Amino acid sequence: MGQPVSIRELNDMVAAKSDFIKLITRGMDQTIVGQKHLVESLLVALLANGHVLLEGVPGLAKTLAIKTLAQLIDAKYSRIQFTPDLLPADVIGTMVYSVQKEQFQVKRGPIFANFVLADEINRAPAKVQSALLEAMQERQVTIGDHTFPLDEPFLVMATQNPIEQEGTYPLPEAQVDRFLMKVIIGYPTREEEQIIVRQNIARQYTKIQALLKPQEIIDAQKVVEEIYLDEKIERYIVDIVFATRFPGDYGLSDLKDIISFGASPRASISLAKASRAYAFLNQRGYVIPEDVRAVCHDVMRHRIGLTYEAEANNITTDEIISRIINKIEVP
Repeated sequence: MGQPVSIRELNDMVAAKSDFIKLITRGMDQTIVGQKHLVESLLVALLANGHVLLEGVPGLAKTLAIKTLAQLIDAKYSRIQFTPDLLPADVIGTMVYSVQKEQFQVKRGPIFANFVLADEINRAPAKVQSALLEAMQERQVTIGDHTFPLDEPFLVMATQNPIEQEGTYPLPEAQVDRFLMKVIIGYPTREEEQIIVRQNIARQYTKIQALLKPQEIIDAQKVVEEIYLDEKIERYIVDIVFATRFPGDYGLSDLKDIISFGASPRASISLAKASRAYAFLNQRGYVIPEDVRAVCHDVMRHRIGLTYEAEANNITTDEIISRIINKIEVP
């Protein structure tokens, strides 16, 4: 079987399995005004079997987005409001003594769902954050002597408020790294906000109908894993990541003083996975450099450390990523 044939087969397979993308996008548009990037990022994370960290001021439809997505997929949804007094057992569950049976029984926590919203994750102490992140990484939860696999598909969308820092526990770098993407949510446009106001005043809420089953998402995830990633694209991804570690080797010596540490190997893996998912969204059975560039900021922005000098000059990781992808030669 020649390569062009297999690519054609992949394209056909992607076309057959990606019909639901239009349905989901249309369904999301009925409930959420604007926020195209948020919806697209959630779909990329879902298809790449990763998790999303969302940062934005309150009231930007973050909660509504994941709730709507869960309803469209007919999946189980749970919301955990992170607070300073939350305990790991409040997230994963605990052992409860049953008087009738005279033994301890497992009481499952809200983590046992397909879509989990971890609202204001930086409000809970490190113990709770690590319990959630362990479940995200291992895809299983241990309560007492029992280990339970989590349902598939499994997507955690954690939110954090960039304004309030009082009484918060910033996520450690090693834990932030476990999120496939960190997405920054902006305000809607004037026109979009006018529509939002009009809909809310008129109380025009669309009733969400389930359009597909969780199994269809699992099937799509398997197709995404088959999407062709050329060796040149692999090298391009590795070059982008290595430029954050050794900027001098890529003619970016001035970045040395503003990067305290570069992206981890998990960044390279995540960039490859997210690029494949983005290609799937665009109904392609192969990855092109534009796919990598499209997801690069969301995948990389939380994996690069800034020096005090960079912070003093208000330089952001987004600016560094833009410099790198503009400098590195596109295959």
